[in-house]
Amino acid sequence: MTNIDVEKRIVFLAIEPILELDLVGTLSIFQTANYLLRPQKPFYQVEVITSGKGSSVIGDCGLSINVNKKLEALVKESISLNPIDTLLVIGGSGSLKIEPIDTVALWIKKESSKIRRVGSICTGAFVLAAAGLLDNLRATTHWSYCANLLAKHPKIQVDNNSIFVKDRNIYTSAGVTAGMDLALELVEEDLGSTMALDISRLLVIFLRRPGGQSQFSVTLNTLTPERHSLKILPAWILEHISEPLPIEVLANQSAMSLRHFARVFTSEFGTTPAQYVLEQRVEAARRSLIKTKLGQKEIALKCGFSNVEHMRRAFLRITGVTPNTYRKHFNQN
Repeated sequence: MTNIDVEKRIVFLAIEPILELDLVGTLSIFQTANYLLRPQKPFYQVEVITSGKGSSVIGDCGLSINVNKKLEALVKESISLNPIDTLLVIGGSGSLKIEPIDTVALWIKKESSKIRRVGSICTGAFVLAAAGLLDNLRATTHWSYCANLLAKHPKIQVDNNSIFVKDRNIYTSAGVTAGMDLALELVEEDLGSTMALDISRLLVIFLRRPGGQSQFSVTLNTLTPERHSLKILPAWILEHISEPLPIEVLANQSAMSLRHFARVFTSEFGTTPAQYVLEQRVEAARRSLIKTKLGQKEIALKCGFSNVEHMRRAFLRITGVTPNTYRKHFNQN
């Protein structure tokens, strides 16, 4: 645990437009720690800096947020005189535009070795990637950008399910509220599990969120097929999800031979027919769990599972949580 008598400088780097909740939600974790430590002096010195020219940053939702300092001032500053303990890059549409030759990427690359922890919230991972910090490391970002991150930076071991990832002293987190999960982890490293629990209670958030990103969209990795004969197949599968759907039935529906269908389907969808159908059954069950009051036996049969236990095992394997846990946390009725 970190020496509580030594103040830690937390710097948030905002590249506008930012996603406001990436900043405000994550920052609130560190400021809540300071609040809970009263009457002691604040443990975290929190700053927001911008790579822009103004004294504020604009968010993707249209909000304007004042900053403490501009990056150009920080570039001129010797951080050895006021060391940065933790640097966190905020996500948003602005972070997607950063290239390795940009000032912000070059500064991070130069100074990262002097900083104890470097991290990103959501698409802020693209900035760390531009700086070369994620090469040959595990990292994550919002599930909808994982494929883009891998395509643009193939040296990264992209994890599209974890809420946050730590590899060495580099931390990356999934989308939006996952920044709060990451911040809680950092506070727990510094101040212990009791402080992290107290913060989660005060802010009414999970100390340990169940499952991974896939619980929010189990089909997040499904590709869109190019062939016309396969484009209509997903809708047909959903219409017949309660029925047995072996590969022979799917091949016949697509007017292909069994062998040709298996090869083309895997190429177009990026997964096997059996796995795809299973994911669609789990997706259908997920929707029923949160939008209906049906019992699990009814849901299992409605979604094509042979029994409740079959559904439970599939749900747990694909989403990381059981149907009971999922309904408890996401039920809308």
